[in-house]
Amino acid sequence: MFKAPIAGALLAVLPAVTFAQVTLTAETTSPGSTPHYIDTTLAGVLESAGVATLQITEGATLTNSVQAVAEGQLDMAPAPLILPFLLSRGIGPYSGVGEEQGAELASNLRALFFTAASAQIFGHYDSGAISDITELEGMRIWNGPPRGAALTSGRAAVQLLSGLQEGEGYEGIQSPWPDTVSTITGGGADGWTIPEGLPSGRQIAIASAGAITIYDMPSDLLNSELGQQIVNAPGHAPYSVPVEEVRAAYAGNDITIVTDDDTFDSFATAFAQIVPAGMDEQLAYDITSAFLAGQERFETGSPRGPYLFLSFGDVDGVSQGVCGAVNMAMHPGAIRAYEDAGHTIADCLRP
Repeated sequence: MFKAPIAGALLAVLPAVTFAQVTLTAETTSPGSTPHYIDTTLAGVLESAGVATLQITEGATLTNSVQAVAEGQLDMAPAPLILPFLLSRGIGPYSGVGEEQGAELASNLRALFFTAASAQIFGHYDSGAISDITELEGMRIWNGPPRGAALTSGRAAVQLLSGLQEGEGYEGIQSPWPDTVSTITGGGADGWTIPEGLPSGRQIAIASAGAITIYDMPSDLLNSELGQQIVNAPGHAPYSVPVEEVRAAYAGNDITIVTDDDTFDSFATAFAQIVPAGMDEQLAYDITSAFLAGQERFETGSPRGPYLFLSFGDVDGVSQGVCGAVNMAMHPGAIRAYEDAGHTIADCLRP
């Protein structure tokens, strides 16, 4: 009988707050990953701005998340751009969908903003079986979750490094994202290749079980015909960071960084933050406006902030990994938010 009066009294003395207008559903990858940091930071930004409450499911396989957004069953997800590309053709993990339905589903996707913060790395325990990352014959290599963009990129990385195809020269090990660290630390793989942000909490967790070495993609291989095909493949973008910054990011951990020059060079996994095409335009505008206004929070909320490569300025499409083989239009509300903030949007991104 005292609950209502007490609640009223508390509300009377609490400072005024802005309550979120809508609740949105989202899926993202496991804690420690770049998409997870971006999505959880976005949730905080949207909540603070009073735009929306973002209910996030972690540890998702983004192959499924992209399809769920396209079908209107999910409000938002980070999408490696290779996935909308494959969906639009009904191939790869979407072969069961078929070309016609895949194209229809892909046409239901719109981007709010872009990022290319996860670079493909190769790692192994210093005490393990690998001593030369170009000699992986007979090795067990963790190369991604059971399916999806990371697996495609992981297989490409091993082929670039060693010339080997999975099942023909090495054993590919896959596990769901939440099981990645335990699979590797439990001895389930001789080496691993993963798209990682900088620094990666996952690599730090792996190193807690023993000293590891992380490599970029060697320059001669990255600049080869195959290397450039991989860099320019749908869903990829170039990635280069001064190696001393990479070493500084992992200082204090048992992690050695190896490159053949002064930069850590690889290919990045290009992402779009996707929503259904039918999302209310004003809501898409408000979300994107809050994202743009939250730049400092994204860049300072984590040591990886400076390396997110989020699209806080003009969007030319090419730098974001779109306007080529990948055709990903932005939501009209997002375009309006960018333009109201003084930024330009390439015509190829307009629906």
